[in-house]
Amino acid sequence: MIDFLLTSDALMALLTLTFLEIILGIDNIVFISIAANKLPENQRSKAMNIGLLLAMAQRIILLFFVSFLIGLKEPFYTVNLSWFHAAISWQALILFVGGIFLIYKSTSEIHEKVELPKHDENHLKKKKVQSLKQAITQILLIDFIFSIDSILTAVGMTNGLHPNHNYTLVLMIIAVIISIFIMIGFANPIRKFIDSHPSIQLLGLAFLILIGFMLITEAAHLSHTKLFGNEVGAIPKGYLYFAIAFSLFVEFLNFKTVKKLNK
Repeated sequence: MIDFLLTSDALMALLTLTFLEIILGIDNIVFISIAANKLPENQRSKAMNIGLLLAMAQRIILLFFVSFLIGLKEPFYTVNLSWFHAAISWQALILFVGGIFLIYKSTSEIHEKVELPKHDENHLKKKKVQSLKQAITQILLIDFIFSIDSILTAVGMTNGLHPNHNYTLVLMIIAVIISIFIMIGFANPIRKFIDSHPSIQLLGLAFLILIGFMLITEAAHLSHTKLFGNEVGAIPKGYLYFAIAFSLFVEFLNFKTVKKLNK
């Protein structure tokens, strides 16, 4: 286990996944802050911390559930046409549906942030919260919605890293724990940084589109899908890491350029 976690692939996956979990958690922090701010001043920090810790437990439970479904590799249905062949398993089906969901969610989130940036915040502000228990319940419901793309992202980033799926599950859990504790400790500074640099969050959503496409091709590869006699291959995760690193490097250069212009 330790040997696997110290490999370059595992460390790269852990760093990238933790970064994406934090980026994806920004909206979560904003909505949790709105829910907590409806409480008296002395209860707000408590509500946020308890809510995020329970959210972490919720995500770990979801990871176990999704990982169980991903482990079902035996085909339960085979499609065999003259131009199309696929041996569909639960693993391939979950990855395919997850990929479609990530692409849809990312595209709709990008559209909403560009066209209707305050829509969800305004909707949430209208909901009444009268007690700490109600606030934590609302926080958990909000986090459950945001957990879906977070969990699917984790699966996409770690699937196939090791033959033993328990190893990748541990890696995903570590990334979730690190990201949640970073969000607990630096929630406000992170939120302020993203507010002043919204392109970072849009970049994170764009990464989700890449991960969604990778999940779809991974599902096709695992189900031995053939289109017109050509089998669909898997996309090496190194390509994904390079795309993310290159995009962040370009964004860093953009920050430096904007700073110089402002001076």
